[in-house]
Amino acid sequence: MPLRPFIECVPNFSEGRDTGKVQAILESILEGPEVLCLDQSIDPDHNRSVITFVGTETTVGEAALRAIGKAAQLINLNQHHGVHPRIGATDVVPFVPLQEVRLETCVQIARWVAEQAWVRYGIPTYLYGAAAGRSKRQDLEDIRRGGFESLREEVRTQTERRPDFGEAQLHPTAGAIAVGARKFLIAYNINLNTSDVSAARAIARRIRAANGGLRCVKALGLPLVSRNLAQVSMNLTDYEITPLRAVFEAVRREADAQGISILESEIVGLVPKAALQDTSAVELKIANFTPDKILENRLRRVLDDIQTSDL
Repeated sequence: MPLRPFIECVPNFSEGRDTGKVQAILESILEGPEVLCLDQSIDPDHNRSVITFVGTETTVGEAALRAIGKAAQLINLNQHHGVHPRIGATDVVPFVPLQEVRLETCVQIARWVAEQAWVRYGIPTYLYGAAAGRSKRQDLEDIRRGGFESLREEVRTQTERRPDFGEAQLHPTAGAIAVGARKFLIAYNINLNTSDVSAARAIARRIRAANGGLRCVKALGLPLVSRNLAQVSMNLTDYEITPLRAVFEAVRREADAQGISILESEIVGLVPKAALQDTSAVELKIANFTPDKILENRLRRVLDDIQTSDL
């Protein structure tokens, strides 16, 4: 069986409207050996794309660096507008252990990729999550505070804002990158049946861990202009502590209190099978859900396709 053990990488890019650019980035990832794409998500309102791929300990880092280089060629942050916070053309690059891989292995890869992104492309990098060298940089939102525009100015004058690799200035068009290692994260959005973004922001404030809400939940209220909807956009950093069902119910309670209903929810990327054991896609109103949104199913299908093509 090829590609064992697996390491997952889920880079986020600041492009969600030009599908040609996203495709070019994906193709750069797949140019090397022993790398498989599992999923890609493109959101025009966020103006952001997320690519999920897996590789081995020796291939996953190089694949990420190819994508970083290609994104730097294609994306100019000075011309980028979207509702999602970002600091770079390649905004964030997390490495996630799968199967028998240890988190420490992902930490080593993350630190090497962060260094090489500076050496090869001149893009300053910040380490976060388990790869962070400083306690104040474990949380991604602390690094990304204020976005590209604020960081571009602050990095020159504030020592605590300087990158882990690189000089005290951002790349003029590609910005900076947050590179990290972490456990499996679920990117989960709930779309409200209203265009009132203040309602989504109020719900996000109530439920996120930073404000005393649900543990291991990060949340923002964002407008989806193209759909005339408001969204509660979330990251669940430990679904075993706070399950999907608990998050959905908390948002529904807060929405009900404002006289608002939930239109639908969505999974960005993939979700582990265990995260849906106590609930279902129907109960969570997950739009466009298929069995391939489950990580284990998708990985098995991709490997089966490879084996079939080799026959």
